[in-house]
Amino acid sequence: MTVTDQALGSVQGAVEATPGKVASHLHPQGSFDLADHAVPTGREEVWRFTPLKRLKGLHDGTFVAGPSATVDVDAPDAVTVELVGRDDPRLGTVLVPDDRVSAQAWTSFEVARVITVPAEAEIDQPVMVTVTGRGDGAEFGHLLLQVGAHARATVVLRHLGNAVRAANVEVVVGDGASLNLVSVQDWGDDAVHLVHFHARVGRDAAYKQGIVTVGGNLVRISSAVDYAGPGGSAEMLGLYFVDAGQHLEHRLFVDHNSPRTRSNVDYRGALQGRGAHSVWIGDVLIRKVAEGIETYEQNRNLVLTDGCQADSVPNLEIETGEIAGAGHAATTGRFDDEQLFYLESRGIPEDEARRLVVHGFFNDIIRKIGVTEIEAHLLGTVEAELAKNVTGGRS
Repeated sequence: MTVTDQALGSVQGAVEATPGKVASHLHPQGSFDLADHAVPTGREEVWRFTPLKRLKGLHDGTFVAGPSATVDVDAPDAVTVELVGRDDPRLGTVLVPDDRVSAQAWTSFEVARVITVPAEAEIDQPVMVTVTGRGDGAEFGHLLLQVGAHARATVVLRHLGNAVRAANVEVVVGDGASLNLVSVQDWGDDAVHLVHFHARVGRDAAYKQGIVTVGGNLVRISSAVDYAGPGGSAEMLGLYFVDAGQHLEHRLFVDHNSPRTRSNVDYRGALQGRGAHSVWIGDVLIRKVAEGIETYEQNRNLVLTDGCQADSVPNLEIETGEIAGAGHAATTGRFDDEQLFYLESRGIPEDEARRLVVHGFFNDIIRKIGVTEIEAHLLGTVEAELAKNVTGGRS
């Protein structure tokens, strides 16, 4: 399916209005045209960690189409939810596909959802979006979230069932607005899910993104942020628990293209079972115009059993020295022997001590995500994943 002239015109205008081109060495210039994206071979930097054979043809067009996932939206009355066609001029104004799967999702979706929080609105209850897969055939989605100036809202995306799904999510946070976006990947064991998030943060706006990934056979999530004016802040949080045979991959890109902006990235993962593989790629680009910015990114991995692999690659690309601060860190290790000794010396059995250490490892992220409606579910998910280790994890 091709993009209509109306949609393409609006997209081109949006691209031209974006300040500067992405100068990152790790993020090539995007394109809406699928033909502009070569079929990945696995030798490319952006694909070298991803097992292409497990993508069910999403990367090379050999996928078998299946039924679309069901999407249920529960939103307060003040929030507008629309189903729109491909020619809606609002689509493609934030996100430009930067790899072939994202371009395939853009080319293939038929109906997009647009969720709008009006300016000045204070939304007390979260907008709940539940995506439920209905089989192992490929399907595609597109979502646009718009938060008006000086509005406040929380949006929770939940992914359930089994699916082969590729999707794009565009996020617009208006000037002075605040959005807390949480995406929970609680797929069945056979699911394949690739999704691209791209948020544009307005002047003095605040954007918090929480990514929680526990289910699926292969999940690859790419998240990008840029700024529409000075004073914006982005906090990007992540929690993932990888079982035997799972591949969970998270890729982040923060484009500091405006002065006096801030970003903080904090992802934590635990791995257990033979063949469990996590990938975390973080990249922060600080442009010449981005004076006075402050940024920090970190990834911490806790290895619970033998046979796991955690790849963690933080990057900083700095084009100006006039910044308030920039740093990054990545760690991978086993249990802290001192913490275990402290707990066991007070009569706590070793298995329970290990559970407490893992809960403490994740609790800080869950608290920072800050959505009370799903906090108990996240804690229960961590407990359920830990229980698998007692019985040897997934087969």
